[in-house]
Amino acid sequence: MSTPLSPQQSPLPEDSNRAVVQVEEAAMSTGTGSIAISAPVAEAGAGAYSPLAGRLTDLWRLFTGNPKALTGLCIVLFFVLVAIVGPFFVHHDPNAFSSDTLVPPSAQHLLGTTQTGQDVLAQLLVGTRVSIFWGFLTGLVVMVLVVVIGLTSGYFGGIIDDALSLLINIFLVLPGLPLAIVLAAFIHSYKGPVTVALVIAVTSWAYGARTLRAQTLSMRTRDFVDAARASGESTWRIIFFEIFPNEISIVAASFIGAVIYVILAAAGLEFLGLGDSTTVDWGTMLYWAQNNDALLLGAWWWFVPPGLCIAVLGAGLTLINFGMDEVANPRLRREPKLKVIKEKIMSVRKAVA
Repeated sequence: MSTPLSPQQSPLPEDSNRAVVQVEEAAMSTGTGSIAISAPVAEAGAGAYSPLAGRLTDLWRLFTGNPKALTGLCIVLFFVLVAIVGPFFVHHDPNAFSSDTLVPPSAQHLLGTTQTGQDVLAQLLVGTRVSIFWGFLTGLVVMVLVVVIGLTSGYFGGIIDDALSLLINIFLVLPGLPLAIVLAAFIHSYKGPVTVALVIAVTSWAYGARTLRAQTLSMRTRDFVDAARASGESTWRIIFFEIFPNEISIVAASFIGAVIYVILAAAGLEFLGLGDSTTVDWGTMLYWAQNNDALLLGAWWWFVPPGLCIAVLGAGLTLINFGMDEVANPRLRREPKLKVIKEKIMSVRKAVA
């Protein structure tokens, strides 16, 4: 099949139209007056667009074409790898005492020892697994609360929306970290990572639920939702299979933000002594360093490694969040393309001049 080319019908720029005219003249010189379009190109143009393929393409562009997201992903994967394989290199109890007290970093103790002779590197490797595991698990619990409450409130409306909105507003008004400190101190008889995780999950879901509720209020009036209702789809199927997939970017960004907050809040609560001091993680390492005056003794190797891990992991998660925002926000996605186009236009004008 052949299709005649006409520059008047083409929406391409002037330079592209000039190229089209040249190609058409070449075709006319052959006596056909047209140019054949290959079958694969025609089939590709006629193919249906897949939303799933579009989302996967966006994710691929996020982690390969965005330097910030790629850097953040590498940082997070490094900590996950350390959390998985690191404790296997620790062949003794990280809380075991020894006579090597406050030894600076050396060949025998790569990150030095504590005031009671505990190896800082062993504590850091074991503590990375605990902090990463409870951080991501608590973030997942927070996101379950955000998704269930946000989608339910935004879709149903009426009395359900009023009741859930009131609950959301109450938790938004209450300061999260002070409330977590009060709750952790109130249930101090059950100290441990589970208690800290539950306290943080209860106090950190409201903002994400509010954001998701607002987006769901807009989504429930869309044509594809009305079509799903008219076809007899159940309410929960419409919520989780029609509306929810269109809010994945918001949920993912909220999940990353929740993990950042959880890791920082957990370290803060444990630093204040509201966690289980016998559990080895980054927060308890800072707690014991502060409790034994590591700063005054000049034992920087005791508190710098866990503090640096918290800061670097938080920076990595933040970079991923920035990258996801650039993928989810069309204005941020188009800005680099417009810049490139403007540069090409300026270069063409200079060449013509």
